[in-house]
Amino acid sequence: MCKNLAMSVSSLRHRAPHHVVVLAIPPVVGFDLTIPVQVLPSARGDNGERLYQVSVVTPTGEPAISTHGYAIAPSAPVEALRTADTLIIPGTRNSAIRTEGRLDEVTAAALAMVPADARRMSICTGAFAMAAAGWLDGRTVTTHWESADDLARLHPQVTVAPDALFIDDGDVLTSAGLAAGIDLCLHVLRADHGTAMANKAARYLVVPAWRDGGQSQFIEAPLPDVTRGGTAGVRAWLLERLDRPVSLAEMAAYGSMSVRTFTRRFRDETGQTPGEWLIRQRVNRAAELLETTELPIDRVAEQSGLGSAASLRQHFKITYGLAPLAYRKAFAGEPARN
Repeated sequence: MCKNLAMSVSSLRHRAPHHVVVLAIPPVVGFDLTIPVQVLPSARGDNGERLYQVSVVTPTGEPAISTHGYAIAPSAPVEALRTADTLIIPGTRNSAIRTEGRLDEVTAAALAMVPADARRMSICTGAFAMAAAGWLDGRTVTTHWESADDLARLHPQVTVAPDALFIDDGDVLTSAGLAAGIDLCLHVLRADHGTAMANKAARYLVVPAWRDGGQSQFIEAPLPDVTRGGTAGVRAWLLERLDRPVSLAEMAAYGSMSVRTFTRRFRDETGQTPGEWLIRQRVNRAAELLETTELPIDRVAEQSGLGSAASLRQHFKITYGLAPLAYRKAFAGEPARN
């Protein structure tokens, strides 16, 4: 869920480098920890400067044991939390946090260093630590589907949405397990620096540029049968012709499948219907045009395949919570033109 993207567009994106501190609470989920370290430093400004400085700290200053037994050394002392613009807590299997819903003294002291105005994010079961700190009271959040019931039981004052990939609640953002942390970090890149920057990072990482936060975590979803042909070729073809009308029958024909088979395989591989996926790509294209060109709104709508300015406004409001002109002003920093 990302309805609060408009709230995330703030002065934070104009301060470079933005200091991100990743707090590894042992036993830390190593995969979760590496996501922000890998994703955010890939964002560079026009002159090649890093837009994010990412520090990894531990509550004690000592290396943190991971859930798989190897140790992860911090890159900065725990006091780096005092200068955090954004705090990220990866998944943890800390017993006090996960089974008792409380912070040990050392971790509580570390979290007390975080500035009051810092953006706070969790990946996977890092949400348990944020809840134990009292930061999630009255909020709607998510975590790994397997741990959602435990989070709700330990913290009844928190509303847990077990199916969401990530939830943006402005200054507090939470994500589901593992790869959903990538989706959250790309969402933050998009909120801070625009769609083009997030897409560039996604291409570098060879991951999808966008999965909607409200998209299901695909609990026990079957893997697509790639041996019988997939829809990747059709998706690539569609991305080259976003400005043109295309029917479901044409998509299926291009993939040499019946409409029924194509629709089923498309949903297996993307978690969306062909129509839902195509609209998302067109909105994404419109966002890039708004950021990088001075095209009038009606031309942006035409070139992105959304048809009319009214259609563009409707889909932008649903996706970003912003009107196209407001989005252009926020990300392009130039006067908008009708």
